[in-house]
Amino acid sequence: METNSNQVNCQNCETPYKEGYEFCPHCGQKTNDELTIGVLFYNTISNYFSFDARFLKSFFPLMFRPGYLAKKFLEGKRLLFLHPAQMYLFVSVIFFFIISFSVRKTARDVDTAMQKTKTTATVNDSTSNDNKPFIEVRPLDSAGIEKVMAPLKQNQKMLGLNEEDLKAADSILKQSQNQNNNLKTSFGFNEEKIDSLIAAGESDDVIYKEMGMREDAGFFTRKFYTQMLKFYKDRGLGAIIQTFFDTIPISMFFLLPLFAFILKIFYFKRGRYSHHLVFSFYYFSFLFTVFSIIFGVNMIWDIPDWIDWLVALSTFFYLLVAITRFYRQHWLLSFIKTSMISFVFLLMVLPFAFGVLVFFAFLFY
Repeated sequence: METNSNQVNCQNCETPYKEGYEFCPHCGQKTNDELTIGVLFYNTISNYFSFDARFLKSFFPLMFRPGYLAKKFLEGKRLLFLHPAQMYLFVSVIFFFIISFSVRKTARDVDTAMQKTKTTATVNDSTSNDNKPFIEVRPLDSAGIEKVMAPLKQNQKMLGLNEEDLKAADSILKQSQNQNNNLKTSFGFNEEKIDSLIAAGESDDVIYKEMGMREDAGFFTRKFYTQMLKFYKDRGLGAIIQTFFDTIPISMFFLLPLFAFILKIFYFKRGRYSHHLVFSFYYFSFLFTVFSIIFGVNMIWDIPDWIDWLVALSTFFYLLVAITRFYRQHWLLSFIKTSMISFVFLLMVLPFAFGVLVFFAFLFY
């Protein structure tokens, strides 16, 4: 059989096609795809994040047409716009990349303050009757308390602390300032004895016992005391904060399906669970995009608090409009359901998830 001289073979699938095509009609690979730095970068981004024309087509509807992308995806228009999971992955990576700078700075500031103001131990040259050095423990003074509170106040918004939280922390530190060192402190054990054991070079098992751990303690109990001693020695609050934020991306893969499950409960007859999951992917992508912009701008220029709160409130109204359009219900009923969904998620699911994250951050920092 005579071969057409105007045909060439695709470098990827090796299928012949007519010369002159910009893309292979069989596999879609670009015909003239010389490996340059630009091509390498584009291929990496497009392969892992589908950063192509579909992203630009999806971005503006995502931000300004609530519920539109999820609705079109369920209608079958799945190649015009970026896949919901790909959109969520790409935006979340950008968000956690931006926030990581603030988190690292906060962790360093907190660790520096804790190291400067932690209880100092001075070993006296004289010894007690048992030939072991004794330790004079000096509690935090007012200046030390202010140094501990400073990074928390500076990063109040990022850490999600309100004024009551700051007042409670300040009150706890002031109460500890007035406590007698011979009494058990907020750690739950006698710090003076623990300091003496550490200075004497006693083994961790002896210190655990003095801290209150039983000999038949299980894995998690022993792990808890291990981390407690580690935290007591290093005052590693910054490391805990860093670990906490490092675990957030993983936790979001559990929180997002929970949000979709709540939608399924309130709209039980409005499609399969996968339909609600598509809606959740796009909504969380919107949230990450908004907060990426907010954090990015705040890194350059400090936005007034009232603007931050206004933007946060706008995400509720975005959800209201998205639910109204996606589930095609009257706006009043949609408002009631949106309020209930937000209440359940923000006041029940998120606090529980926050507590779990803090627990695991402490155990594995």
